[in-house]
Amino acid sequence: MDKKETEGTPTESRRNFLQAGGMALLGLAMPESLPAKPRSAESLAVSGGPKAVTVAKDRFQALTVWPRYGQPEKDALHRLIDNDKFYEELPLFEKEWQAYTGIPYLRAHINGSSAITSMFFAIDLEPGSEILVPSYDFPTDCLAMRFFSYVPIFVDIRPDTGTFDLEDARRKFTSRTRAVFPMHSWGLPCEMDHIRDFAKEKDLIVLEDAAHAHGASMQGKKMGTWGDLAIFSFQASKCLPTVEGGMGMYHERLHYERATAFGEYIAPETFPESSPVHRYKGTGFGQKYRMHPFAAAVGRMQLKTLDATSALVEKNVRRLNDQLIQLAGLSEPRKRSDVVRAYYHANMLLLDSAKAGFSRDALVKALKAEGVSVSVWVYPEQHKLTIYHEAKWWHHPPVIPDSMPGNDFINNQHFFLPIFYGEADDLIDQYAKAFQKIWAHKSDLA
Repeated sequence: MDKKETEGTPTESRRNFLQAGGMALLGLAMPESLPAKPRSAESLAVSGGPKAVTVAKDRFQALTVWPRYGQPEKDALHRLIDNDKFYEELPLFEKEWQAYTGIPYLRAHINGSSAITSMFFAIDLEPGSEILVPSYDFPTDCLAMRFFSYVPIFVDIRPDTGTFDLEDARRKFTSRTRAVFPMHSWGLPCEMDHIRDFAKEKDLIVLEDAAHAHGASMQGKKMGTWGDLAIFSFQASKCLPTVEGGMGMYHERLHYERATAFGEYIAPETFPESSPVHRYKGTGFGQKYRMHPFAAAVGRMQLKTLDATSALVEKNVRRLNDQLIQLAGLSEPRKRSDVVRAYYHANMLLLDSAKAGFSRDALVKALKAEGVSVSVWVYPEQHKLTIYHEAKWWHHPPVIPDSMPGNDFINNQHFFLPIFYGEADDLIDQYAKAFQKIWAHKSDLA
């Protein structure tokens, strides 16, 4: 045994000497500023203690990897390549999605953005028409309006849900407002029953961004079917991933025909001669937004497991969150009892730093030290971005709000935990233990 092993560090040697009675031998009292060394099992990992999360990295990766493709997707693509029936796949996917959602009319698109652009063409509003839309949103929901001379009216989100703030929309309604366009943030449905009541009162078209909410429902009615028109995205990160893809959803045939013909030149000839869109056969309206057949093949396989995957995710989230929300200052977005939500991207939680006794930054640092995968991603607020401040892009320049307290609250208070797509009780309990350990030592983080 060498000198380093016998003597330890200078600090350790001094502490051992003092704790062995060295101070008494010198006739001195033990100073209060030199506490006994704490037991490592009680220490936070950020302070040198052991990690609470010890699950192997490869198992963690297997539980969290997304998208999750397997043999069914591979077989579907191989069959399609071999049989050369590429374009038969699209109507099959549309038929199955229609049966799943119960929507009267729909059309598969190359992505969610093309479905949104086609939707704006379908509603055929006069230039300068205003559409109420959240600023806490994907850019296309707002930016595609400029191609049709529509004007986004930026609406705040609710701090308790992170979704569309109907009261703020009421305040911002004007005589030029023609539509309302809520987005189901992170898979949590907006209160579409109240939004529809507002729209009926004000004679507004209801548009619905369900890009995060595959399989979610309210009062037993699937999201994406509450709006007069709606869209889904099937991009690789979404709850039903086809790498790229989208879906337009329509209750009225004319909306369906206009949206379809906008992005598919052969569509008009398939409509009845009585249709006002039929006469545009051979040209459509100039775009090509058809979904790739490979995406449709993958989508059909993913749809078969969508509800089972969602149920497993819900079970895992509840096992974790039901423990975490018992901790002071920690909460999750409020969900109504008549809602079945989806979980897109991650499990969002909210920290009230005043009640918890420490900051979000301190929590994230401590969680990472414990082995928890945790992140913060500030959703870009559309009204703060350059393009909305340059009048040349707009028929009427958007009104830029002075403040968005709901946006600020969610962006400043949230953090994300991963979604677990398999049986993970032991890992979930280790995550819960990490949080409980931090709350037990909250004074160390203050």
